[in-house]
Amino acid sequence: MIEFDELPVLNNPVMLAAFEGWNDAAESASGVLNHLREVWNAELLLELDPEEYYDYQVNRPNIFITDSGERSILWPATKIFVARGVLSGRDLVLVQGIEPNMKWPQFTREILSLAAELDVNLVVTLGALLSDNPHTRPVPISATSSDQSFLLKLDIEPSTYEGPTGIVGVISHACEQFGISSVSLWASVPHYVGQSPCPKATLALVERIEDLLDVPIPLRELLEDSRAWEIGVNELAEDDEEIADYVAQLEEARDTTDLPEASGDAIAKEFERYLRRRDG
Repeated sequence: MIEFDELPVLNNPVMLAAFEGWNDAAESASGVLNHLREVWNAELLLELDPEEYYDYQVNRPNIFITDSGERSILWPATKIFVARGVLSGRDLVLVQGIEPNMKWPQFTREILSLAAELDVNLVVTLGALLSDNPHTRPVPISATSSDQSFLLKLDIEPSTYEGPTGIVGVISHACEQFGISSVSLWASVPHYVGQSPCPKATLALVERIEDLLDVPIPLRELLEDSRAWEIGVNELAEDDEEIADYVAQLEEARDTTDLPEASGDAIAKEFERYLRRRDG
């Protein structure tokens, strides 16, 4: 097992992980970690050695000017943050970075060895993909897990997907070998507005995390950003008849497949979130 020096003692921690790149349509998943870091004042714990995992001709470093006027370089990296006491007394570990270019098995072992050292008992991976979901409807969130208890809690079926995967899929699969429960949450971003960012998809993931962990998460500007995003896409559709017709077709298809009881479940869940936030 990889050795980590001077790790803090955490209280029953949960790990959330998201990576920019192939797994992160419209930066929706990484946007969740940006939001949680801000609202819960997460502190940097450590950074994985970037030279082990990144090809700098693929993920190039960026030059920026510091507040003091000096030029500096920001290298692609994966960083681990900690937020204490935010989950009903439990701590939260956030793993945020760019999908590595090489040594995926070693990268995965390093992430999950850290999880084991910190006594993490649940790893939640986040992703986002492009889909034919209309922007005017709730963003669908799919959930998968290899843990039977979470299959029942989230009312989901075991994943039957076969095909190419990203680092999120690799980490989720490896959790079984480390004996750590895992859940993977994926947002479906409308492909015709797949440019970054998509705050509506980020908000949908945040709300699903609330359901999973049974904890209120401060939304701050995220709710307003989501509304502004939808208004902007509505204006785009109004100016383009072809897009407007396409959105109408997607809406009809979506409304046909959504059952009345599904809408009732959505209302019930939204009311539960309201109560959690009010109590919080």
